[in-house]
Amino acid sequence: MASEATLSQGEHLVLKLHPHWKTLLRPILVLALIAVAAPALLIFLPSHEHTAAVRLAVGGVALLAAVIWFAIPLLRWWTTSYELTNRRLRLRKGILSREGRDFPLIRISDVSFSHGLLDRLLGCGRLVVESAGEHGQLVLTEIPRVQEVQSTLFQLVEDEQARLSREER
Repeated sequence: MASEATLSQGEHLVLKLHPHWKTLLRPILVLALIAVAAPALLIFLPSHEHTAAVRLAVGGVALLAAVIWFAIPLLRWWTTSYELTNRRLRLRKGILSREGRDFPLIRISDVSFSHGLLDRLLGCGRLVVESAGEHGQLVLTEIPRVQEVQSTLFQLVEDEQARLSREER
């Protein structure tokens, strides 16, 4: 999370986003499948002397599958953020260890977006940020309210360029 302590002097947070909730659809469907399949397997399990051990094994496998295919993607979604300040675009991700990348707004030369029919219906899309320098192009997928983010980012880039040109005078 962005706190005032991690921002430079005169910098303030304009927008903070997580990837669109669409990224959680597959993990939710997998969790639902596990929630249906594990009890069904236990109900139709034939009775024999090892029933308790087999039931415990089915429960353990179901729990492990739920952690791998639901909990980890949920944590990955929760810990990924896109922060837009009046000076930079900040990307943060990581569950146990954190990784971050900052793009100064003054280096951004172009901002565009695209979204297909499903993305338009769900209100998300792909944001492409062109940057001067060695990194070139940054493509962010599953951005919620991508048109709003694109126009806000574009306006902030213009404001930052105007601020810097005023300071040079």
